[in-house]
Parts: sequence; structure tokens; C-alpha cells
Amino acid sequence: MLELKGIGYTVREADGELGILNDISLTIDDHRLVVFTGPNGGGKTTLAKIIMGLVKPTSGRILWNGQDITDLGITERAKLGISYGFQQPPRFKGLTVRSLLTIASGDGKLSKDRCCQYLTKVGLCANDYLDREVDVSLSGGEVKRIEIASILARGSELMIFDEPEAGIDLWSFARLTETFEQIHAEGRATMIIISHQERIISLADEVVVVGDGEIRHRGSAQEILPKILADTTSICPVLTKGGVSK
Repeated sequence: MLELKGIGYTVREADGELGILNDISLTIDDHRLVVFTGPNGGGKTTLAKIIMGLVKPTSGRILWNGQDITDLGITERAKLGISYGFQQPPRFKGLTVRSLLTIASGDGKLSKDRCCQYLTKVGLCANDYLDREVDVSLSGGEVKRIEIASILARGSELMIFDEPEAGIDLWSFARLTETFEQIHAEGRATMIIISHQERIISLADEVVVVGDGEIRHRGSAQEILPKILADTTSICPVLTKGGVSK
């Protein structure tokens, strides 16, 4: 179980402090698929990075399976079973895809068949990619898919994906959503996905709308998605303070 208690985050500017997140409290039960959505700049990615330990909150606490991890670093959180997929994944010159998957899995003898399974789930052929380096020769979409495959190889208890659809073609996106559905159906992990895509939002057990650094609305996809889709010409009622529901 993941528990966020009164999470706040501010940054200093020349004329004072700017609040990015304001008193966010949220509990996510095990094996749930939760989608964070909302307008750009609303605080979704910052919140996800705080969970991973990439950013330290200025207030509040984070508990993972009952353990306070607020002051733990990225490595310690990774050892506890938390993984993160970036919007723009890093590249590693000199490191092959096979090596990356092997390191991620923790299995020094990871077979080609296993590598193939992870890559197939994100729409890549192992024969075409295993011996390639994760460097600038790969497109942004290819690197994105390889990173997601490495998260699958790691088999983390909590998987955080920041806009996994970014830079991915429609065919691979379809395979990716099938993978999310499969992981969720098997009950292997808790997933937090930051996304604006209707298809991903529709998979969620719960949708959390984040706007202006606050949780504006929470509910099932069936409850929230129609409200978002219905509003295309004015301010989304889901994001107004009057629409807050917890």
C-alpha cells in the first residue's frame, strides 16, 4: 500500500516561493491501476517523482507498505520494489539492450527467450534489438519502449509510468495497453500511470485528476472520463474547486 500524507512542494523564485503541490493526501491499495491526469503543469509529474524519490517534498510523509520512505533515496526505494519510467528515458552508450534487461531483472543468466517476452510486450523484436546499444542510434519511441521493457523485467511491486504513450506509434501503443491490462489482471503490481489518453484512462481502477497542485477529483474511469470528454470548449468542471471529490 502506498500512502501520501499532506504532501507539499514549493520552489524558491526571485520574488518568493511558488507552490507546486499543496497538501496532497492519497492512499493507493495494492495491485490497483491508478491514472493521474489533468492539465499540463498541474503537478502530476512532480507528484510521481516525489513517490520515486527524484524530488523531495517540502512537507508531508510517504509510506510504502507501512514503512516511512520520505527520506530514502532512489536506490533504497528501488530495492523496496519501486520503479519509474521517464517521459524522456536516458540513453546509455556502450550498454546493449540485452545488458540493460539483464541488469534490470537481476538475473545474470537472463535468457534470450525471456528478453524476447519483455520486448514483444512493448512491440519490439528481440532479434532486431538485443545487441543494439541504448544510444542515439535509437529513436525516442524505441528508447521509451526499451525502458518500459526493463521495468517489466525488474518485476517491481510499484510501477510508475510517466506518459508511456509519448513517442510511440499506434501499433506499439495498442500492444502497450494490452501489457498494462495483462499486468493488472495478473495482480503482479500496483501501477501509477500519468496519461491523457482515453484508452489508458479507461483501464484505471481509479482516476486522480491533478490541477494547480491539488487533487481536484477522484473516482472511477466511468465517473470521470465522460466529464473530461464532454468538456472541450470551456474550463473543465472536473478541475474546478467546486468539483472536488475525495
